[in-house]
Amino acid sequence: MAKGFDELISKVNSCSIKTVSVAVAQDAPVLEAVREAKEKNIANAILVGDADKIKEIADSIGMSLEGYEIIDEKDTYQAALKAVELVHTGKADMYMKGLIDTKSFLKSVLDKEVGLRNNRPLSHVCVFEVEGIERLLFLSDVAFMTYPTLEDKVAIIENTVEVCHACGIENPKVAPLAAVEVVNPKMPATVEAAELTKMNDEGKITGCIVDGPLSMDLAIDPEAAAHKGAEGRKIVGDADVLIFPDIHAGNITYKTLVHTAKVRNGNIITGTKAPVILTSRSDDFQTKVNSIAIGAVVAEAMNKN
Repeated sequence: MAKGFDELISKVNSCSIKTVSVAVAQDAPVLEAVREAKEKNIANAILVGDADKIKEIADSIGMSLEGYEIIDEKDTYQAALKAVELVHTGKADMYMKGLIDTKSFLKSVLDKEVGLRNNRPLSHVCVFEVEGIERLLFLSDVAFMTYPTLEDKVAIIENTVEVCHACGIENPKVAPLAAVEVVNPKMPATVEAAELTKMNDEGKITGCIVDGPLSMDLAIDPEAAAHKGAEGRKIVGDADVLIFPDIHAGNITYKTLVHTAKVRNGNIITGTKAPVILTSRSDDFQTKVNSIAIGAVVAEAMNKN
């Protein structure tokens, strides 16, 4: 079980090396991340986009393009379609956003002909290594689903649990979060959290342990759980997965961690036929590398399944 990104990258290195297809690759931060991923044997890359600009940017950052396949396509959206088709046809293992707007990138992911549509709703999974917590934390959904329904939350849990399994966590503890840890009919998030727990007890949600509703302190802080007399709960400050009631709670938590705590993190889109790496332009270089590493372990697990 990977407890941090160094261990996760070691896990990647024990697998066959994967290939990431980059849509509109003429972007310095993305090329730097791709170079680092290749040097660390996390993944090779196919660069799709304006070949002249890719070479110009590579020169500016001192990056050799030897060993990279470059597919020249000047049109941004056509480059995305060509890049996602490489994954669709099995020539690459995962799909990564380059210098293209998120809306167009996701449109290519969902393309009926060459995209990566699956039967599940798409959701976003963030993986965090937080100083002081001796395990990886998986957060969802902080960027994609705005107001998930109960059915959506089931899909979010299933998508996130698959990422946990790929990272070596065999039976992750999943905490559907709320402001309080008891059911209050006037607080729908608590009612749905209890329903998710019941579904897990009945075998309708499998591969994990679900216990909710839980407040954040009970989910991640064993001392708080002890003080509140929560020893009888299935999760007592040792949750692996944090499921948020809506995008506001998730996004605020995500940005608070990134901007105030000592963390390492990576992000992928799940619910697709192959891992999709969607990082923000504000994400730092290491976050992009970490995201490729997460994509690689998930791709390995998907190939085995």
